[in-house]
Amino acid sequence: MIPLRSSEDLSGWTQRTLGHLFADPALCGAALTHRSAAGAHNERLEFLGDSVLNCAAARLLYEADRGADEGTLSRRRATLVSGDTLAEIAAELGLGDYLRLGSGELKSGGFRRASILADALEALIGAVFLDAGFEAAFAVVERLLRTRVAGLAPVSALKDPKTRLQEALQGRGLALPVYSLTGVTGEAHDQTFTVSCECAAFGLVTHGEGASRRRAEQLAAERLLGQLPAGLADTP
Repeated sequence: MIPLRSSEDLSGWTQRTLGHLFADPALCGAALTHRSAAGAHNERLEFLGDSVLNCAAARLLYEADRGADEGTLSRRRATLVSGDTLAEIAAELGLGDYLRLGSGELKSGGFRRASILADALEALIGAVFLDAGFEAAFAVVERLLRTRVAGLAPVSALKDPKTRLQEALQGRGLALPVYSLTGVTGEAHDQTFTVSCECAAFGLVTHGEGASRRRAEQLAAERLLGQLPAGLADTP
């Protein structure tokens, strides 16, 4: 397994990146230990950190935008706490350099694997919570997410194409689009679905293809959004 950095290195790193000095360094060590390594690993801390992260992110968003409704806040939180976002943050912090991995994971590049990085970051948040309580963990989450909260995309961009199309038509009293499955090709384990999306109000029909019917519908909806009259795709 790859050994943890010296306690001095690790302590300096957590203070510099998380803004937290662990009273119990063993918690930090466990948070950075993958299950492939010997000894206590980070899965339980990851479970705890996931809940703490969701709560902290919800509070951040609630305080950042007093006018946002529940649906908006939920979509924004999902973006903030997604595995992709957490892995990006972990990579930016250089977290992979401090992971403790079994030899197999080390050889296969586990210290760069997005899922391992994201899980370890959640585990660190859980470790801070156990070490110093929720406010300390919230301060860490705020430090990690504040620039992303400030730079979140417009709410409309977080909605999938089907939702945006439905809202654009509904908001103007127009009939909803009709989706129809027009074809399925390929073997059972590797099928391609083709779907049409018809908007009778404008005489438009588009098609989408995908590995599932849902993906095909989303693509067809996205293509139809692109053909709507200028300005109509912006929900009122």
